[in-house]
Amino acid sequence: MSDTRVALVTGASRGIGRAIATRLASDREARHVVLCARSESPLNDLKSQIEDGGGQATVRACDISDREAVAQMVESVASDLGRLDILVNNAGITRDNLLMRMSDEEWDDVLRVNLTSVFAACRAAARPMMRQRFGRIVNIASTSGLVGNSGQANYAAAKSALSGFSRTIARELGSKGVTCNVVAPGFIQTDMTKDLPENIVEQVKGAIAVKRLGAPEDIAAAVAYATSDDAGFLTGQVITVDGGMTMA
Repeated sequence: MSDTRVALVTGASRGIGRAIATRLASDREARHVVLCARSESPLNDLKSQIEDGGGQATVRACDISDREAVAQMVESVASDLGRLDILVNNAGITRDNLLMRMSDEEWDDVLRVNLTSVFAACRAAARPMMRQRFGRIVNIASTSGLVGNSGQANYAAAKSALSGFSRTIARELGSKGVTCNVVAPGFIQTDMTKDLPENIVEQVKGAIAVKRLGAPEDIAAAVAYATSDDAGFLTGQVITVDGGMTMA
């Protein structure tokens, strides 16, 4: 078994997930990163980029909406690589609509991808992490789950649920050397926000203490610490990375 820690990142093909995977594979963190998303093509591009920079990466295509596929993927990573040290549940979708117009399908799709997949991945990862007596789990939430957001009843519900879920895992697995935390991004410059009208972006910036949108690398930096060997006393916490937007 290699001494290099293995980190599995879901939703790694773009945006925040890509930045997290790149940071964990960098010289600074030196993890063997398993890149997971629905399609292999963008993952293979990222794998090449990581390896060209001297890092280590493996690709796993998986339909995150399928809980059995998620569990099997996590188990295969631990088995094939001989260990699983870090799990970052980043994959997520939005199906925005006002409550009165939201369909059952829009509700179910978001809960399935943003919450049920996290349950399946964490449950599968718990056994190898407990066996190693080391594990770092980070679940990516959102400030929408902290304060709500019009048109996102499904998304806010799923992201809010990650807080209680993660704190429970932190209590259950803490004595085995496994930590679990939540990182909740605010407005980050990704595909989810790039189509916002300029006047909306300026309004958002006005509500942010540092007067800018976040970058995916801002979230990656928080995840890098929460998954580090130095973060063994950090667990059950919601780390809000939003430039001060939601502070009381």
